[in-house]
Amino acid sequence: MLEAAYSCFVEDLNWRSSSLSFNDKSDSGPWTKVNVYSVPSLSGNAAGVMHSDFTTGMSYLEVVSTYLSVPGVTVHEYGHGLTYHARTWVDQSRTGAWWETVAEWFADTYQTSPLCASARTKHSQPTSPTPTGANLQKIIGSAHAVLVDGSADTGNYYEAWPFLSYLTYNPDNTTGLGADTIRQSFIQYSAGSNETPLHTFARLANGTAIQDVVGRYWARMAFADIGHPSLQSVFDDQKGSIDFDNLDVQADGSYKVKDARKPRYMGANIIPLKTSSSAGPVSASIKSTGKFTATLSIRNAGAGTTRYVDFADGTAKAELSEGEEAAVVVANTPELVLYDPFSLTEEVTKGLEYSLSLTGATA
Repeated sequence: MLEAAYSCFVEDLNWRSSSLSFNDKSDSGPWTKVNVYSVPSLSGNAAGVMHSDFTTGMSYLEVVSTYLSVPGVTVHEYGHGLTYHARTWVDQSRTGAWWETVAEWFADTYQTSPLCASARTKHSQPTSPTPTGANLQKIIGSAHAVLVDGSADTGNYYEAWPFLSYLTYNPDNTTGLGADTIRQSFIQYSAGSNETPLHTFARLANGTAIQDVVGRYWARMAFADIGHPSLQSVFDDQKGSIDFDNLDVQADGSYKVKDARKPRYMGANIIPLKTSSSAGPVSASIKSTGKFTATLSIRNAGAGTTRYVDFADGTAKAELSEGEEAAVVVANTPELVLYDPFSLTEEVTKGLEYSLSLTGATA
């Protein structure tokens, strides 16, 4: 399994090798294999952990023996090793929670992505993408949370990896994003700056505002339409149990976001719409004093198609055809903030206040 992961990420996708010491400034070697230790148990009931040796500059893994063959554990921990050997995030507190998000991205990409298909075949690993372990009740049902939130017990930093998959698969063909984005986010990270990964992604997006990138990510997550090979099928299985209760209806028939569901920094509300007929016009209007990116997301599940209508001046309109379903997606997209996901401040926890009016549909 780890040979396949090395083959995919280092040989095929050109990540800095886990065989190179953190201290090797020339990347010329020597080359050392990563040590993996099978252990009966770990503190805190952890299934695995990555360690690093300051003197040698090498990472090594401890994995509970019953989980050694589980990619979601072993490749996750190896992903921590690749993050360590990429060097630029080490000792940068604002990247701390993102280490788990990226490790989950490594594990999912290894298991499901066409990017790793050749490596899986080469090392006799399963060649068909396996169903992703995405927790959509968390990532969509609590989409109002800060995009990457490291809060103890309530955070989403293990579940937030679909954002990284969206950047990787780049279904909107945003210039500067794609298969190499996550690796480049380490290479292009401003050394010693303690910036957030969102700041790096903003530079990589090459002219597209990161607020627009985040807004479109959430618009596509209304139907898990991010280019991932199996996420949409998981969405179809789980959508009946996802919490979409974001709004309170007002006396005039409009809607106001619930206090507890106000979208926080780079979070969103996904609001499925109900229509009285199988086809016809739908319009939506949003009022807010905050900065937001809103989209009318439309899907024809039978045809396997989606389309997205951006709000302009707070309004969006669309003609729904038979078989189409729609959702309004409202993302809180202010200017970038230098925040630590493990220590959230009011600047990022303050939610977006807004009201929504609909014609041709209800929420």
